[in-house]
Amino acid sequence: MIARVVVSLFFFLVPAMVFCQTRYEQTGWAAWFNNTRLNKKWGLYFDVQVRTHDNWNGIRNVLLRPGVNYYIRPNQTATAGYLYTPTFPAPDITNGKTLTEHRVWEQYTISHPVFTGTLSHRFRLEQRFIGRTDEDIFAQRLRYFFRDVQPLVKTGQGFKKGPFVALQNELFFNLQNKDRLNGSFFDQNRAYIALGYRTSPKFDIEAGYLNQAVKGAAANTMNSVIQVAAYTRF
Repeated sequence: MIARVVVSLFFFLVPAMVFCQTRYEQTGWAAWFNNTRLNKKWGLYFDVQVRTHDNWNGIRNVLLRPGVNYYIRPNQTATAGYLYTPTFPAPDITNGKTLTEHRVWEQYTISHPVFTGTLSHRFRLEQRFIGRTDEDIFAQRLRYFFRDVQPLVKTGQGFKKGPFVALQNELFFNLQNKDRLNGSFFDQNRAYIALGYRTSPKFDIEAGYLNQAVKGAAANTMNSVIQVAAYTRF
């Protein structure tokens, strides 16, 4: 119980505690997350995301992230994969160059029941190959993510269908070359709350609010995001 209270306070207070001089943005994110099980031990992972510029003024980022899952236990999964993400210049920047980042990533996910829902924890390590206008940078980053999904109606054994609320948070930490990024071990925090509906054990749809607090080299950013996401499991 104490641990849950601490996590809840951390979820809501970190963005306010970290930043004082801040630039504010409003964006939209759309995402699809998919897991396909091939057999008892192996499966495929894939997510695709599209993110807008400030004030929804065009597309800023596209993320394509395939991976391979290894199921250690029913509630534990190890995954390794690759990410490709181009960043497009803002509409008011002429002769802008599309910047591209490639990543190799490894992660471990563990989940367990909480109340009538499920709480999952994800630990991800990223090797980042970041393209910039004047140089290319290699950096490594650690991410910790938790997601709590709770049904809004009484369910039998296992949550198979119905409305739910999702609460999640993710912390990002620079492990290598932080001086060439933002000069800080802390990179960003993403706090999120959403309402969703599970149509079957294979499909969820949700919409919610995400607060992205980013530590910048020259200016910090507080990004208010409206996110729509779909989750499929085959």
